[in-house]
Order: sequence, then structure tokens, then C-alpha cells
Amino acid sequence: MPKGLTFLPSLALAAMLALPVSAEQAPTAETVVARVNGEDIKLGHLIAARVSLPQQYQQLPDDVLYDALLEQLIQQVVLKQAFKGELPPRVTLSLENEERSLIAGEVIEKVMAEAADDTAIRAAYDAKYGDGFDGQEYNASHILVATKEEAEAIRAELEKGADFAETAKAKSTGPTGPSGGALGWFGEGRMVPEFEEAVKKLEPGQISQPVQTQFGWHVIKLNDRRKAKAPELDQVRGELASELQRAAVERKVSELRAAAQVETPEVEGLDPTMISNLDLLGN
Repeated sequence: MPKGLTFLPSLALAAMLALPVSAEQAPTAETVVARVNGEDIKLGHLIAARVSLPQQYQQLPDDVLYDALLEQLIQQVVLKQAFKGELPPRVTLSLENEERSLIAGEVIEKVMAEAADDTAIRAAYDAKYGDGFDGQEYNASHILVATKEEAEAIRAELEKGADFAETAKAKSTGPTGPSGGALGWFGEGRMVPEFEEAVKKLEPGQISQPVQTQFGWHVIKLNDRRKAKAPELDQVRGELASELQRAAVERKVSELRAAAQVETPEVEGLDPTMISNLDLLGN
């Protein structure tokens, strides 16, 4: 089903009815750049069309895109003007969906903008990284093997005094094996949950029982731990803004949804599989 703008090849511009723009007034989104049988095409239409292009086309120079997009819009206007009769349901319904989506998007953009101003971001930073910040960082090494039996055998060797780094070099299948299994320092949330949970239970110098993750079986040694230093505000500004915006949008949607009178009438014969039946939209 057609949706939105498509990028048509630029044809000869003989039919283009471009209008001159007064040198005394700077162009705006309302500036008419072409008129087709009395129907205006505005600079704003070109801007909106450019934003809708696939990424590979957006890399093209603006002067190339301008001519191509203007010709595309002219073609669309003449084709639209050639249409006679009532629009089929698939078109009117798609237009309703598009209008609904665009307007909803505007509400979301406004909510996001209001949620992530400098004051809100600073407050979120202080709440997360203020005096009560108690994040931890860990320095660990590990030996990765394919089976639990292999991991248990390796741990038994380590308990008898085998050197962890040398054992990792000889037996670990992970990319850190050649460096003795060393992972260096990492913060919370950087490792898969099963691995991180095991690390948190260890004291420096301790070796874990075999731990299974999606990568295989690990024997982990905690080398050291330390209190994590809070990052600078600018380092996490984007992350905090995203968190604030996401929470604000969720609250807004929940508030509006709870206040709305929503009815979902029982429809006899309605089957969920019918959403795939394009025949219902007509030709």
C-alpha cells in the first residue's frame, strides 16, 4: 500500500511553473516555488519531502535534491488532479492514520522538550550521582570454556594452586584468554546479568563456582573492587535526557489513556486475522 513520499527520478523540467521570489523578502516555508494548474507547491513542501527521503538519498547535494523533489511534487500534483471520483477506502484510511500519527508525534515532541530542560537534567544528575552515589566498579578475570565439566575441572586445578592467568592462556576459549583472562575495570550493567551477579558475590582474590551465560561456562576471579567515581554531567547528559523524556512520555500517555473514554464494542464475526485481509480496503 503506498505511503508517504517516494523518490522519483528527475525528469525534464519543461512543465515546471516556478515562480520568482522577491529579493526583498527572504523565503519562508510558505513561499510558493511552483504552481500547477493553480495549486501551490511551497518551499515547506520540499523541506518536508526531503526529511522523508531514505537515508541514502539524503546524502545527495541539496541542489540535486531540490530539482528532483520539485519535479516529484509536480508529478504528484498532476497525477492527483487527474484523479476522478471518490478516493478508495485504503487511501482515506491511510490519510487518517498518517494524520493521527503526525499529530501524536507533535504532542510527544512537546512533552519531551519540556521534560529535559537544563534544570530537570541537573536535578536528575544530582539524584542519581549526588552524595548518595554508591556505584561499584570491578576488576576481574575469567576463564571461558564450553561445558560445566571443563569449568569444574579448571576450578579444581586453581584450588590446588594453579596460576589463574597461565591457566586462562592455556585453556580459555574467550578473546581475553591470551591476556590471562583479564577483563580490566568495568561498572555495573556492563556484563551480562549472570556474570555480574557472580562477580558481586566475590571478595577480592576469590574464585567463583562455574557460572553459565549465553557465551558458555565461566570461572571468574575478582581481582579488586572500588567505589565508582560519578561521571561528569556532560558525560551523561544525553542519557539522563533520554531517561527523563521516556518517563515523561510514559506518564503523559498513561494520564491521557486513563482519562479517555475508550469503548471497544463486541463485533460479531470479528477475527484478529482479518487485519491481514487487504480485500476489505477495496481496490
